[in-house]
Amino acid sequence: MGLLAAFTHTLEITLPVFLMVFLGLGLKRLGWIDAHFITTASMLVFKVTMPALLFLSIIQADLGRALQPDLIGYFIGYTAISFFLAWAWAIWRHPRVERGIFTQGAFRANNGIVGLALAAGQYGDYGLSVGGVLAGAVIVIYNVFSVFILSLYSDEVDTDFRSLIKNLARNPLILSVVFAIPVALSGIELSGWVMTSGGYLAGMSLPLGLICIGGTLSVTAFKRSSTIALDASLWKLVWVPLFGVLGALAAGIQGPALGIIFLYLGCPGAAASFVMAKAFKSNDKLAANIIVITTFASMFTLSFGLFVLKWLDLV
Repeated sequence: MGLLAAFTHTLEITLPVFLMVFLGLGLKRLGWIDAHFITTASMLVFKVTMPALLFLSIIQADLGRALQPDLIGYFIGYTAISFFLAWAWAIWRHPRVERGIFTQGAFRANNGIVGLALAAGQYGDYGLSVGGVLAGAVIVIYNVFSVFILSLYSDEVDTDFRSLIKNLARNPLILSVVFAIPVALSGIELSGWVMTSGGYLAGMSLPLGLICIGGTLSVTAFKRSSTIALDASLWKLVWVPLFGVLGALAAGIQGPALGIIFLYLGCPGAAASFVMAKAFKSNDKLAANIIVITTFASMFTLSFGLFVLKWLDLV
């Protein structure tokens, strides 16, 4: 693929996603949406529309292509490795009190909304189905590791693994993937009205979720960013996706699978990081700064990385 063609195609994938984020930021500054709307809409996306999107994308997909054990195993394994690498760096470079927030911010990505939107834009139904399975699988890793690292460096909150297991078992995104796979394998065809109604809900997920992300961003928080936040953001957007792509190439992963790996690993920090930081009475301002920096900067890092991979004909 030529340089100009690769660059143009890259922008066609990334710009629509981030324009929706900036739309949310603009609507919040105009006062057309507020914190109450964002909270309610985010809950709607998490509990209803996103599960509908994942469920429909899986049951309509070719599971022979979507369920790729090697790809899933590599993605989960490398995510775990990136957690321990970031943790080791935090021990070496940063104060003890900030190590939990740094580690979570450096390895946890917003795959459920931003990653899935990018995968769908790049690879259509294939991106939705493969991305949905990967997102459902990695949610468990994100939550278990985040609870562990935040509780380890928290002096006020103890780890309650029983509650963690219950929350994972009731997670709507995980449940949608768990229920979708047997339906897809059984060949059951749902009624037309069910598919149409589900399609209406699913169609709301990505634009509404991206607008909510934009509405939570704060330019002020970006200006107040600390050295630790910048370091965590560098890990999240540069080192984690770079080493992940190199490892995937060494493992023989190329084409669309490699593209999805890059898009998922290079996603900005997850909004859930802020929620968990508050729950563990950690430095939630640092968590917010990491989310803001990675969201803004990922527009450039994702576009550049995808452009290079296309130029080299690897995806």
